[in-house]
Amino acid sequence: MDFLHRNGVLAIQHLQKDYRAYYNLLNFMSNVGDPRNIFSIYFPLWFQLNQTIGTKMIWVAVIGDWFNLIFKWILFGHRPYWWVQETQIYPNHSSPCLEQFPTTCETGPGSPSGHAMGSSCVWYVMVTAALSHTVSRMDKSLTTYLHRLTWSFLWSLFWLIQISVCISRVFIATHFPHQVILGVFGGMLVAEAFEHTPGIQTASLSTYLKTNLFLFLFALGFYLLLRLLDIDLLWSVPIAKKWCANPDWIHIDTTPFAGLVRNLGVLFGLGFAINSEMFLRSCRGENGYKLSFRLLCAGASLMTLQLYHFIKIPTHAEHLFYVLSFCKSASIPLTVVALIPYCIHMLMKPSEKKIN
Repeated sequence: MDFLHRNGVLAIQHLQKDYRAYYNLLNFMSNVGDPRNIFSIYFPLWFQLNQTIGTKMIWVAVIGDWFNLIFKWILFGHRPYWWVQETQIYPNHSSPCLEQFPTTCETGPGSPSGHAMGSSCVWYVMVTAALSHTVSRMDKSLTTYLHRLTWSFLWSLFWLIQISVCISRVFIATHFPHQVILGVFGGMLVAEAFEHTPGIQTASLSTYLKTNLFLFLFALGFYLLLRLLDIDLLWSVPIAKKWCANPDWIHIDTTPFAGLVRNLGVLFGLGFAINSEMFLRSCRGENGYKLSFRLLCAGASLMTLQLYHFIKIPTHAEHLFYVLSFCKSASIPLTVVALIPYCIHMLMKPSEKKIN
């Protein structure tokens, strides 16, 4: 691994030296790959456009991030910003200098990259959905040529975004190159697996609850088992705090269990919302087939979820943070899938009666 790490540091130094002027663009691309944006941007848009794709997106994102957590615990991947300080391979304490940024100091293990994995699995779902939709709408006489053109454009866009996200994560010294590559292909494998799992579209609330319980108990059991073997799966947190250039850049929401709780909350919220009476009356009723209704729901959802950024969860008590984080995450699909569509449905009913 020292070979990969040493050459990875050289790549980071090259990026930070020669592409420092592109920091704002690279930081933006890093935010594009942020798994949290899946729930606050991509999901609200796609669920209103196509409920099947929106539902699949949540499942892919949650299961993909869960696998990312398990593999991080297994692989014990270092992050560049602390590895250069901890390693003994550089003689006479001449460790390379890597610049740190406000988004550098993530506290979990580094392999595979969660941003790269989350970005690739969700964009894989979006690209395959867009291809399927365009092929079904094409004229049969033009299908072959237009399909190839559309296929080339969408997959070129996919790889452009993934490469940009990967470069941005390497640039800020939070990942080595091999970690982002592993993340991209891991995300694609998870997304492809869900292309052949149609059962999630008809899953009952019981199925959602059982899946949530399994994911939580497996992760917790795995953690406790390794603790019994005297292996601390939170080994990276004190190292991150030790070598981060600015203590204010350390955030509790980058710890391994924070991501797990966030994802379990989202999946629980989706299961509760999609099996609720509010969802059945609004999205599965007559209004659910109207473009104006879906656009109103998408716009209102996006605006409402931006307000969620102003809700700050207290971090002084870790257990309280996890409970509130679960509740906040569960409220996102509840808002998008049930609450906002139902409110818009009720507002449209009086106008419909007047027309009649």
